[in-house]
Amino acid sequence: MTATDFDAERAYDDGQFSAVEVFASDRMKAVCGYFEPGQFIPVHAPGSDVAIHVQSGTGLIRDGDDEHRVESGDVVVVEADVDRGVKADDDTRLEAFLVTAPPPTDAEHGPVREGLKRDEFDPRGENS
Repeated sequence: MTATDFDAERAYDDGQFSAVEVFASDRMKAVCGYFEPGQFIPVHAPGSDVAIHVQSGTGLIRDGDDEHRVESGDVVVVEADVDRGVKADDDTRLEAFLVTAPPPTDAEHGPVREGLKRDEFDPRGENS
């Protein structure tokens, strides 16, 4: 059994969001995500479902062409192969628990790396 809490795992990075892996198998990956104000996971569309529970703070979650305003206690699920991204509001930290099944591949995270490198929420150039 894996057990933890947000306080025990908390790790912020001034340069980009921080994802602290809590559990990983070939079927599922669970991370605690820590976002400074304005930080984000760039929009990408891996072949995995994701469930996101907002622990604290406020922000935006992209789900295909829809954008959902989120706050503490909200849960958003995005199906596989659908564009998704997470962005903290500019005035608050965001903490979220993200579960992906199956875990995205390294290749599927290419748009994430590219978006972080270019500091673009949507590296495809849409709604950045």
